[in-house]
Amino acid sequence: MAQVPQTFLDGLAVRTWCGLALRALGRARAEIDAINVYPVADGDTGTNLYLTVESAATAVEAVFAGYETQPAGPTLADAVRAMAHGALIGARGNSGTILAQLLRGMAQVLAADGAQPRCDGPALRLALRRAADSARQAVAHPVEGTVLTVASAAADAAERADGDCGTVARAAHQGARAALAATPAQLGVLARAGVVDAGGSGLVAVLGALVEACTGETADAEPDRVASTPNALPDPEPDPETEAGPALAPDADAGDCAAEDGGPAFEVIYLLEADDTAVARLRTRLDALGDSLVVVGGDGLWNVHVHVDDAGAAVEAGVEAGRPYRIRITHFGLGDVHTGGPRPPRERAQRAVVAVVPGQGLAELYTEAGATTVLARPGEPPASGELLAAVRRAHAREVVLLPNDAELRDTAAAAAEQARTEGVRVALIPTRSAVQGLAALAVSEPGRRFDEDVVQMTSAAGATRYGEVVVAEHRSWTTAGICQAGDVLGLIDGDVAVIGADVTATAETVLDRMLQAGGELVTLVIGDEAPETVAAHLETRVREAYLAVDTVVYGGGHQGALLLIGVE
Repeated sequence: MAQVPQTFLDGLAVRTWCGLALRALGRARAEIDAINVYPVADGDTGTNLYLTVESAATAVEAVFAGYETQPAGPTLADAVRAMAHGALIGARGNSGTILAQLLRGMAQVLAADGAQPRCDGPALRLALRRAADSARQAVAHPVEGTVLTVASAAADAAERADGDCGTVARAAHQGARAALAATPAQLGVLARAGVVDAGGSGLVAVLGALVEACTGETADAEPDRVASTPNALPDPEPDPETEAGPALAPDADAGDCAAEDGGPAFEVIYLLEADDTAVARLRTRLDALGDSLVVVGGDGLWNVHVHVDDAGAAVEAGVEAGRPYRIRITHFGLGDVHTGGPRPPRERAQRAVVAVVPGQGLAELYTEAGATTVLARPGEPPASGELLAAVRRAHAREVVLLPNDAELRDTAAAAAEQARTEGVRVALIPTRSAVQGLAALAVSEPGRRFDEDVVQMTSAAGATRYGEVVVAEHRSWTTAGICQAGDVLGLIDGDVAVIGADVTATAETVLDRMLQAGGELVTLVIGDEAPETVAAHLETRVREAYLAVDTVVYGGGHQGALLLIGVE
């Protein structure tokens, strides 16, 4: 009899696992979002898990890209460390934060000193146990019937399995499925809604992807998301307003829940650079401020998640502990989001504009003009899932998507394609700068036919030349010659046109070159790091040298570039 080949987990299998998990969560995302009932009714657990895994997968792909010239490729340790780090920095919500800690726990075993280059069955058993235990420790007040329960059950089942990686992964997946089906009996809010835990459902999908990555075979069919309990409710009726399946329902993440008769108003998430002692004090302080506290990470980098009424106090606590950044504050809004009660239906708008913006100042400007915005922080381009979430948040039948960055075109296209499958009519205008987006937004008229409006917006964006002034981070070749770190670069339509030493002088040269071909309106978006006098200097230059050309100036906030320039 032929022997069955032993299965294992190596660097390439981790890469495969990331891709399969991302696809699995992409398929299940809307369904997971729709069964959220604990602790907060914000309907985003599936989306949060998807974004977290997307960040993990991106980090793994970056590691593989660095090994392109090396036949061996990344090791198992390289891949799992990247996966865990990517999940940590991209974690969203309770569910994503806990998943990041689960992956970190696995990485602590699989990337430990002396670990084997391939993960076998015993190593995977140990990794799954470490994952479940570390995730439970990261939650301030663990609650049974949540993803923590599902993770522990997966580890228990894995420990009982005797065999290779595929055997252990399959046992963990089956144990997780059984535990997921039992969650309504452990948590009353799930039983009353007739659903299983949403975070646990996402973990089952991730473990199913692990089975496929190890064995090449698909895991068993997923269990019904709706609980098979006597008091279970029927499947949610499709929302006629979304035209895309079940209506969003509250979140079923883990952690201590808000009281069922109300809860904190804000979700606060940030990355934190701090030592262990400071984080221990931070946990105590945040636990007193709110609930749903999850702090994950280690080695000086942490992801902090908490629900509070005083968002400022939660951020201040992070400042006292270390250096918080990538701060995200979400207002749960009106309605009984903490109770799982139904929210009043919101009528779909006919048309909306969704735009990526590089700074808070521009975000406020776009919002005032009626757009739904996605903030792209310097060095942190949004993922397709974030753009898709913004399209859903716009809640319109027709959406115009403005990526405002040439490098985001493919990401925006992926989000647009997914939104179309959900019944939303989406037009992607390939804007390459926020000033082009402003020009497009200025001519938008919701009363026009959609196609006509898109044509007019595209024409306005295309007629707008764009420039920016930035500081070079390192020595490199450019279209204007060799620049050194610290040089001031002036870019026109994406190419370096000027290399200078002074911000104001370089900006003036860029503006003059852009106006050589004519123009009627100059738009200046000033970043926080730009000299205070640069705007007034450029306004004076336009007024004195270019008759009949108007100038408008906006504050861009912390936008990466010192200055953005648009000429229409």
